Amino acid sequence: MAQVDLAYKITAADDAAADDAVDSAPVRRLAFYYRRLLGRGVGWIVPALTLTLWAVASRHEWVAPQILPAPAAVAQTLLEQIRSGDLFLNFGISLGRVAVGFTLGCVLGVVLGVSMGLSRRVEDYLSPIFNAISQVPVLGWLPLAMMVLGIGESLKFVIIAHASLVPVAINTLKGIRSVPRNYIEVAKAFQFSKRQLLRKVVFPATVPAIFVGLRYGLTQAWLSLVTVELLASSEGLGFMIVWGRQLFQLDLVLSAIIIVGVVGLLLDRGLARLERRLLRWQPVWDLTGGGT
Repeated sequence: MAQVDLAYKITAADDAAADDAVDSAPVRRLAFYYRRLLGRGVGWIVPALTLTLWAVASRHEWVAPQILPAPAAVAQTLLEQIRSGDLFLNFGISLGRVAVGFTLGCVLGVVLGVSMGLSRRVEDYLSPIFNAISQVPVLGWLPLAMMVLGIGESLKFVIIAHASLVPVAINTLKGIRSVPRNYIEVAKAFQFSKRQLLRKVVFPATVPAIFVGLRYGLTQAWLSLVTVELLASSEGLGFMIVWGRQLFQLDLVLSAIIIVGVVGLLLDRGLARLERRLLRWQPVWDLTGGGT
């Protein structure tokens, strides 16, 4: 009789637990979406406060309108640039320059990183000059590059490629050197050839580090593009900033700056989404701080 009572109590407890789980499932789902929405909304607090402060400051003329145009004036200038087609023209030119320079820098960076990662001798030969070159910022190379290449498109491509090459090469090298030792031991146990070891073990384990380098390299490429267009260009988003400054149209300057920031953010988010799709077994890190 005691065993029957005990079995009945266990069954009743299991049924109650199942009912609680069913009842709490919508609550947990709602809490998950709430936390997700709250996490995404937090990132908009500072921009919203900045926009509000900007609107209040321009309305009460805490700063002269010639120095700080109202948000409405900047939005109107942005719409005019869209209607006239100037924005799309300059954006397309800048995007094309980044595409060519970033692709060139990534290819060279991966090749260089793989070469140094797989061969200590190659690293001994190339590491000193590579480290010395990587310590010089883009602006430091710009005067020499302008004298050698002029101010044509080749200058933009070389500067952008240099900016993206360094982080891609460094992260590729670190990725190869950080392949877990037990992966190598397992491959040796299966008697992999050197080609199989590289194709099935080393390169797949290096891909996450390469993507980190690609994202950081893309950021550096976009920054370098704007820098070189500010100093040596008659087209592009950077030139829009210079042109607005020369005409003292700060609404044009601010609208171009906003476009540069938004496009840079979208490029990074797009590459992060691609990384997430290709590497679903790995965490994707947010370069602005934290993981996603």
